[in-house]
Amino acid sequence: MLLLVLSLAPSAWADNSATNPVPRNGSSWMSRHERFLAEAKNGGIDLLFLGDSITDFWRRQGSNVWNQYYAPRHAANFGISGDRTEHVLWRIDHGELDGIQPRAVVLMIGTNNSNTNSPEDIALAIKMITERIHTKIPATKILLLAIFPRNRTNDTPQQIEVNREVNRRIASLGDGKTVTFLDINDKLVGPDGKVPREIMPDFLHPGAKGYEIWAEAMEPTLVRLLKP
Repeated sequence: MLLLVLSLAPSAWADNSATNPVPRNGSSWMSRHERFLAEAKNGGIDLLFLGDSITDFWRRQGSNVWNQYYAPRHAANFGISGDRTEHVLWRIDHGELDGIQPRAVVLMIGTNNSNTNSPEDIALAIKMITERIHTKIPATKILLLAIFPRNRTNDTPQQIEVNREVNRRIASLGDGKTVTFLDINDKLVGPDGKVPREIMPDFLHPGAKGYEIWAEAMEPTLVRLLKP
């Protein structure tokens, strides 16, 4: 137990704090950000997905499910593969939510922080993101998802436990009004508690079946949040 407590100690681990907004290096990342700015400027976004590669890949493995569930709802996908909490904070601070008024934002972020940041820092950063969203678009409801399970061969037990602890902490952010917390992880794992290959082929990112499970599990909550 002592070892577990030490492994979850606060953020001396991180070179860059999860709560410190920073951009990523490279022109391709900035180009993605600039495309999102242009998309936001065009308006007409009723539903926004915000996150990392797990959100980003609705464009790939999840495209058919997206077209069925979300394209008709005027949804936009502002997920960028590899993003961490600090990058999403920076993107919000630099205009991605300006000029839009979606009815709901679907937010999942933090798994890329799990090998460098403490659960406390990651949970605090997610709280900051929800607060930033409400500052920018106060009438928008947030559907905050638990970080999905992962069990790649190079994932350490500590990293997996960090995500579980983050989920326990951010569950308290759900007030049922402005923020709704939703944990669908029990639908993504098998009897052994691990993600099957048919749901997440690389044991981190959903495949087509994983995105279908995600959409079906989220749908009742999303319908409620999208009501005028």
